[in-house]
Amino acid sequence: MTILQANRFSSLVGEIYDAAANPALRSAALEQVSNFVGGCAATILSRDTAGLSIEIHEHFGTDIRFRQLYRDRYVELDPLLDRHLDLAAGQTVGVTDIMPHSDFVATSFYREWVEPQGAIDLATAMLERSDARTTILQVLRHRSRGIVDDAMRERMHLLAPHIQRSRVMGRQIRARSHTVDDLADVLDGLSTAICLLDAEGRVVHANAACRQLFADANLLAMVGDRIVARNTQVDKIFRGLFEISADAEIHSTSRRQIELVTSSDGDHYLLHAFSLRRERHLPRDVAASVLFVQRATMVSSLVPDAIAAAFRLTPSELRVLMAIVEIGGVPDIAAKLGIAETTVKTHLGRLFEKTGAGRQADLVKIAAGFAVPFAQRTGGVDDAV
Repeated sequence: MTILQANRFSSLVGEIYDAAANPALRSAALEQVSNFVGGCAATILSRDTAGLSIEIHEHFGTDIRFRQLYRDRYVELDPLLDRHLDLAAGQTVGVTDIMPHSDFVATSFYREWVEPQGAIDLATAMLERSDARTTILQVLRHRSRGIVDDAMRERMHLLAPHIQRSRVMGRQIRARSHTVDDLADVLDGLSTAICLLDAEGRVVHANAACRQLFADANLLAMVGDRIVARNTQVDKIFRGLFEISADAEIHSTSRRQIELVTSSDGDHYLLHAFSLRRERHLPRDVAASVLFVQRATMVSSLVPDAIAAAFRLTPSELRVLMAIVEIGGVPDIAAKLGIAETTVKTHLGRLFEKTGAGRQADLVKIAAGFAVPFAQRTGGVDDAV
């Protein structure tokens, strides 16, 4: 292979791998493969082990009519297709490897399918073989180029491993992309705001609930690619959580903490942050920690019956607990429920005893643990910045 041919080969290999990441480039890459090996048309196809079905994955230079004819009729007459059952990956065969070319031109496969396309010969290279399917590269040779020669076989043999690896990479990329998209959809369906941050504190991903939280800007907001707190109390707690998270990553501890904060409009939220396990060599912009923000409020997302059953609460105790979540202060709870403050304190004492909580903030955290995690869709969340 000359220096010019070697450079062309190197460039073509790059195009083959580029096509793994970008499906739009595959047809052009296959065209270059066909030209490089001396063909006039190329197809990547697979056949199931039982020989019942054929699938054309990529093609260049073949008319749709001939692709359909091959699939419906002439696949059974192709003298090369079944030869790959005994070949190793990358191995290439031409017609003259299995029969004289004079016998080949006498077949109906040649007269009715190969010759009408302006071709005189064809060669195939094994790409992949599994228990279920065999995948090959099929290249037609134009009559002006003569029959398949050793140079064509060698070039197909050189390219086959790269095409095969590109196909594997493409499947892996697509699988990962689908996984990421599916995970994003799941996170967007949760009522808890979830935010992934990198090692520098920049936002890597925020689910729909978190984007809405930033848009409301009563508790946290986005400035550039970073989170800022809306009041000093939240800022202090927010920074403290990430100090704990960073300390846990450095010392390989599992220290975690949940904090109760109040937004500028008086709503209560639970903040929870912790570090993610990550390899030291990963880039700094990879997600390093996660922040959970959950509103602590008496909404339909809480399951009062489950709370009452878990702690054997009376209806009166449950009402006081729900009021603590929504309102907070004893005087306000008494006014809201129309009972004396002493009665509220009595129920509060029983709640502490039954739940093991030591303060009202702990009761809020316990109740929040019984929240239904799925968001109630009302529209507009996905349009939030």
